[in-house]
Amino acid sequence: MILTNRLRRFSVMVAASAFAAVAFSAQAQEIGESHIKAAHAAITAIHATDSFDAILPQAAAALKQQLIQQNPDMQEVITKTVDEKTLAMASRRADLERESALAYAKAFSEQNLNDIAAFYNSEAGKKLIENGPIATRELVKAAEIWQNGIARDLSEQVGEQLKAVMGTAAPAATEGAAPAAPVAPQN
Repeated sequence: MILTNRLRRFSVMVAASAFAAVAFSAQAQEIGESHIKAAHAAITAIHATDSFDAILPQAAAALKQQLIQQNPDMQEVITKTVDEKTLAMASRRADLERESALAYAKAFSEQNLNDIAAFYNSEAGKKLIENGPIATRELVKAAEIWQNGIARDLSEQVGEQLKAVMGTAAPAATEGAAPAAPVAPQN
């Protein structure tokens, strides 16, 4: 009986592993070259990886600074060597683009990616990329003003209502703060 249970569990594990392998390979096969190409187009249109352009130069600058602090007499050699090695590694940026395209291809259908690229390459999409951060900043500012006004008005209205119900013993709410808990009437 114990052997039967172990064989059954082993069979289930093998079947699950086989299913996972088939599912993974099927998923990998679903992402064709045109799908990856659509992902690249979407990534380019939305500037998804632009912020990563500074990674290698920043790493090089930090390394130069560290090495020059340790060996100030070798500044010229350090600078030249780091610059050469940095330029040699620049081609590895394409690896990030491939990984990014694969990530987008897994998350979006080829049609979604084509639609995203088409929108962000349109005048409206370009305007959104350009002015979206400004609009978001203004929206956050407006929400903060609104929040402060709502909190103030709520506090005032609750204070007035409590004062009317409880008489002059109602607690006064401070501006911008939540009203104090009502005091139980004294008998």
